[in-house]
Amino acid sequence: MIHLINVLLVDDSATMRKIVRRKMKEVGFIVDEFLEAADGKQALEKVFNNSVDLILLDWNMPVMNGLEFIQALRSIDLPKRIPVIMVTTEGSHEKVNEAIKSGVDGHILKPIDAEQLRDVLGEYLSIE
Repeated sequence: MIHLINVLLVDDSATMRKIVRRKMKEVGFIVDEFLEAADGKQALEKVFNNSVDLILLDWNMPVMNGLEFIQALRSIDLPKRIPVIMVTTEGSHEKVNEAIKSGVDGHILKPIDAEQLRDVLGEYLSIE
């Protein structure tokens, strides 16, 4: 049986979601479907209503920010643990540690480059 890979892109900027999707395709990551959410609240709804294998999460968003989302996600009893990678401009040591303590699995600093994507996401996704 072939396992489909669904990636949830969570960012309040539709342009940034498009950039991330394009960069992932440039690298050659095998993704069956990209789901999108503009804030943490929408992202939780996507997690409940879809099969999600990996989440790429912005920190600074309205309604529910990335840190609030990861804390809510990790408090829910899901059938599987979904890896979450922060994709953000928040790169200070304190912020990164705060995200990791909240349950984030990795960190990608904006602006995104292909090498950083390959390094961080290669653990979770296959390349064509």
